[in-house]
Amino acid sequence: MYVLIRNKKGKSSQERFEEILNSTLFERARQEQPESFKRIFAIDGDCNDLGLGISQDNLKKLQNVNLIFHVAACVRFDDHFRNSVFLNTRGTHEMVKIAEGLTKLRAFIHVSTTYAHPDRRTVEEKIYPPYADWRTTIKLAETYDDETLDLLFPKYGESHPNTYTFTKSLAEQIIREYRTKLPVAIFRPSIVISSIEEPVPGWVDNFNGPLGMMVACGVGIMRTNNGNPDCIPDFIPVDFCVRTLLLTAYKVVTQPATVDVAGDVEVFHCANSKMNAISTGELIDLGKKVILENPLEKCIWLPHGDITRCDVWHYIRLFFVQILPAILLDCILRFTRYPPFLMKLQRRIHCTKNSLELFINTEWNFINTRLMALEDLVNDGEKKIFGFMHYIEFDKKVFLANGIKGAKQFLLKERPIASPQARLRLRIFMVLHYTLKYTLYYYIVRYIFRTLNAYFSAH
Repeated sequence: MYVLIRNKKGKSSQERFEEILNSTLFERARQEQPESFKRIFAIDGDCNDLGLGISQDNLKKLQNVNLIFHVAACVRFDDHFRNSVFLNTRGTHEMVKIAEGLTKLRAFIHVSTTYAHPDRRTVEEKIYPPYADWRTTIKLAETYDDETLDLLFPKYGESHPNTYTFTKSLAEQIIREYRTKLPVAIFRPSIVISSIEEPVPGWVDNFNGPLGMMVACGVGIMRTNNGNPDCIPDFIPVDFCVRTLLLTAYKVVTQPATVDVAGDVEVFHCANSKMNAISTGELIDLGKKVILENPLEKCIWLPHGDITRCDVWHYIRLFFVQILPAILLDCILRFTRYPPFLMKLQRRIHCTKNSLELFINTEWNFINTRLMALEDLVNDGEKKIFGFMHYIEFDKKVFLANGIKGAKQFLLKERPIASPQARLRLRIFMVLHYTLKYTLYYYIVRYIFRTLNAYFSAH
């Protein structure tokens, strides 16, 4: 197995590769299959470069490759247009050009996104007409600077909310053009979240998506959001995603027809598609219950807050219960000669919320018939290893509880179960929170009554 990996932050590709293999993610694999690690090798490269930056010596090593999973992408929604084109679109073209020279290749699985066509509310497992010509777009990115391209994008990619979805949609067109030359398929996951059971329940490696916002609420620094609480966003657990990705490759290898009945490339939607749906409002309510039962060690105030449809009420709450306390606490930190950080976190929360707003507050219908049919390829003896239908009916509260444990362990570097000190701190915050809240309500009501009494007395 060869893993393309680039140098980053002063670390070589080999150093980064060893860090990944030594992470908690592969602890179970190290115990059950230690010999397998001797067959995994790093290939130095970068999807930002022509030829993916792969040396000739390394290209020779790849000649016996049978399967390619093209997962590399820039997933930042606020990235410069040119960088997204280089990584997501041109990088895909460079990958298929290399794949053409691999005579033993049996399957090329391109990982896209269900949001590659955000202007459609019902998205089928098929290729849609392009929004732009991918060759022209790559040429533009190679010709003009970031400032010019960022000014161009709102008009050039007007059907898309960000550069990520636009450049991923262009990459699909590249795969479509190569469908008669390579055994290709397109795999579209929706919003990938923490695991249900593998490698361990609740495993997660980033703050992207709803879990990051739940952690912000759990710490006590995010207390309001605006949107539709009845909207059902589409989340998919990472281990469900990995199992279906492997089965997609198996399907392409065992049933080599890489085009569908219409003669187009096969597309597989790895999406919930309302199978075990949960609304945004239910997610918030369940999340608060789970965090109160297992509070974060870094909690600085009572986890609280809600979502509202009213923008005015949201911004009133935002100022009084998020921005103003952050400013006051940062001032106290400066006075005590500690570095302030709360307003910086508030800016990050605001940027994250804005980038996710469309995806969390818009309800799509992702048809996933072809993906669900992959379960039929798994025989009864392998259902436990490769089957995925049992993932569908999971207990939502248990899943969120495991997600919080995973966030505590893998992201915040805390113990999965809250310490007695954290639980005591939470009870103190609860008393302070409700004391302040009802004291404020008392003075507001008293002020209103006094004002009304004075008004009626005067008249």
